Amino acid sequence: MPPTEVQRPAAEALYAKELTLLAKQDAKVSKPGGWKLSPQSVIRFILGDEKLGISGKFVGNRSFLERCIVALATNRGLMLIGEPGTAKSYLSELLAAAISGDSTLTVQGSAGTTEDSIKYSWNYALLLAEGPSERSLVPAPIHRGMREGKIVRFEEITRCPLEIQDTLLSILSDRVMTIPELPEAESRSLFARVGFNVIATANTRDRGVNEMSAALKRRFNFETVQPIPDLKREMELVQRETNRLLEQAQVPVSLAPDLAEILVTTFHELRRGKTIEGKSLESLSTVMSTAEAVGVGYAAVLHAYYYDNGKVTPAHIVQSMVGSAIKDSTEDLKKLRHYFNHVVQERKAPLWKALYEAREHLP
Repeated sequence: MPPTEVQRPAAEALYAKELTLLAKQDAKVSKPGGWKLSPQSVIRFILGDEKLGISGKFVGNRSFLERCIVALATNRGLMLIGEPGTAKSYLSELLAAAISGDSTLTVQGSAGTTEDSIKYSWNYALLLAEGPSERSLVPAPIHRGMREGKIVRFEEITRCPLEIQDTLLSILSDRVMTIPELPEAESRSLFARVGFNVIATANTRDRGVNEMSAALKRRFNFETVQPIPDLKREMELVQRETNRLLEQAQVPVSLAPDLAEILVTTFHELRRGKTIEGKSLESLSTVMSTAEAVGVGYAAVLHAYYYDNGKVTPAHIVQSMVGSAIKDSTEDLKKLRHYFNHVVQERKAPLWKALYEAREHLP
């Protein structure tokens, strides 16, 4: 299926031309075993390279990304931790696409995640008819990653019970998976091909729910993904990603820079608990992340396009913000009203005045 017909294409499909170009650049460059791109080109793919026409996809510190990439070239996994919405999953997808050319080997962690969904399961019709064999075995992401020498993404690992998390211990230590059910001795051990590794993610608000064992922690390099500190760079990212989603949805309206500015400034201030003028605020319990800001911008433009002839106003931003900022917290609603009455009201620019007048849309 063409990427234009998919709601959310995989990174390797969406940026196929860029990956092909970088692979050509790497034709005579040394690469870690099993990698599609060199570590230098992985950085270019993620941060962008104007000379080569490679778009920037992630806003982050270069040294932080270099540590992540080097970790994946070792025999230790990479653990990305941070607040919800800081693009941990997106970064893991970009890394897997650049290194393995495949970001789809993913385990989604939850209380219901089982060992079968991580390692392998069985086709029970074949199992009953023929007994255990490689034909009746159904490989899960870790099995495929080891067999094919690819990066496997384990999302929200701390949401899994401890005994499920610890199925990774021997795999990350010895790089081998035992399949005792198979009758042939040579098939009972799956040795990981060069290129295999694991990128796990965990958000800091879930830490402690199922805290990782000390043994498993030792198998990972931990890196913290920070919220974007620079207001201008966050605004550029939100505007770019919002307009990309609109273009993909074939909506001929875009999020204007001035509206992106008030949207991102509002999120930035509520997240930090401080205005750009230095005035202290009460932070919301909801994480006002960059990802949430993109969602609000996208929803605001769609609202204007379908119901108001495509004319986007601050009122559309407020209406779209309500579900993102407040959710089910009455305390957050009080804090948001306080922000409008004591910060937004004092700003004299026309769009900020329009944003203040749109407070009537707050429940």
